[in-house]
This record gives sequence, C-alpha cells and structure tokens, in this order.
Amino acid sequence: MLLSWLRRRRREKILAAPCPPEWRSTFRALPHIGLLPPADAERLFAAARIFIAEKSWEGCGGLELTDDMRVTIAGFACLLAVGMPEFYFDNVATILVYPAAFAVPDKVAIGANAVLETQSDRLGEAHHRGPVVLSWADIREDAENPFGGVNLCFHEFAHQLDMTNGEFDGVPRLPRNLRQPWADIMEKEFKKLRKKARGGRRTVIDPYGAEEPAEFFAVVTEAFFDVPLELRETHPQLYDLFRSYYQADPAAWHEVQS
Repeated sequence: MLLSWLRRRRREKILAAPCPPEWRSTFRALPHIGLLPPADAERLFAAARIFIAEKSWEGCGGLELTDDMRVTIAGFACLLAVGMPEFYFDNVATILVYPAAFAVPDKVAIGANAVLETQSDRLGEAHHRGPVVLSWADIREDAENPFGGVNLCFHEFAHQLDMTNGEFDGVPRLPRNLRQPWADIMEKEFKKLRKKARGGRRTVIDPYGAEEPAEFFAVVTEAFFDVPLELRETHPQLYDLFRSYYQADPAAWHEVQS
C-alpha cells in the first residue's frame, strides 16, 4: 500500500513538472498519435512522460541519446498500453539504444563437447526484468515510413508484455475469460502462419512469427497496431482477440480518419 502511494505521488510530481515544448511536438509527429481521439492522445503523452522519467536510458555504440529519441521510443511503447490505464512497463528498468543493428555473440553446439562461438546482428532484444535493446535506425524508419506492418518498438515491448506472466511463451497475463479463447485462437492462427511461411505465401502477419509462439504474439501485435484494417479483414478472430486483450480498436482509429 505504501509503495503504491509513493509511486503515485512520484508520478504526480513528474506530470506537474514543466515539460519541454519540443517533447509534445515530437510526440504529436508520431504517425499513430494523429489517429487517436484527442483525450487518448493527451493521456498517452502523460504516460510517455512517466515512462521516460522512470527508465534508465543509455546510448550504446557511440550513440548520443536525445530527447527526440526518448520521446519517440516512449510514444511507440506506451501506445501498446493505451487501453491499459496506469500501465508503464514497470518490468522494464533500462533501455539501451544502438545507432543501428548490433552484434550479439552466439554459441552453437557442434558436437558432444564442442561449441562454435559466432556473432549475429540484431535489431532489438527484450529480456525478462532486464533491458530492452533497440536499433535507432530502425525506429526512425518505422516513424518515417509507418503502416507497413512492422514496428521494432511494438515488437520488443510486446515481448515485455508477453513476459508479464513470467514466461516467454506468447501468452501475456490474461483475464480469466480470455485464457481459453487465447489458447484456441492463437494455436490455430500460429499453425496457419507456419503453413503459409513454409509455402512462401505472403500474409499481413510477418512470417518471422512462425518461428515460435512468442514471436507470433509480437508480430501480430505489430500488425494489430500498424495495419489493423488489413489484420481485421484477413484474420477477424485474431483481431477481435487482440482488441479484447489490448482494450483498444486501432482499426476504428483509421476509419475515423478516412
């Protein structure tokens, strides 16, 4: 009780403090924000301010982090929680930002007692109760060329939502009434994507989601917020399931603007 009171007081002080006008300009320039009803956009901006203040930010690989970068990342991340009042990704303490793709060491078993050490390039990573690691070049591309079905921030912060149940398994913390529909629909749609991916067939859902259920949840989240009309048309059950989970209806935002 005391901890929640102190947290609430701290957040009230964050929002009461003066905010650089450039933050609001950067936030409003994000392509998805202009689709939101004004009240939702204002509430989301407040969430982004709290998000920025409560995370530890670090530029890596020689990148000098700017407020523009922080606001952009916070805006995209908090959009996932637009229907989740007072959710600020408390499970994420640190955000590391690289200029572009970054190399990560890999170990591959090549025999009973032998391991091959290699490196692979990554655009982002999400760790359970650890940092979110992001490529700024890709985030900037997502902001400048939106609505193509991919968004690095949506993807990595979807992984953080996934891990709110303690597992990296494509099943976030769910209300009881959604658990069985989630299991049924996600399994069915995941199998459909794997079949399409093997056949090289294009789909509104990134075929990378066929790798495993956790990646499937992340790429469907990207489609849900980035190309919602297409997702609703081609995968109506999946869209309705995610609308119930996220408590948001991005397709309706687009329809109001059209």
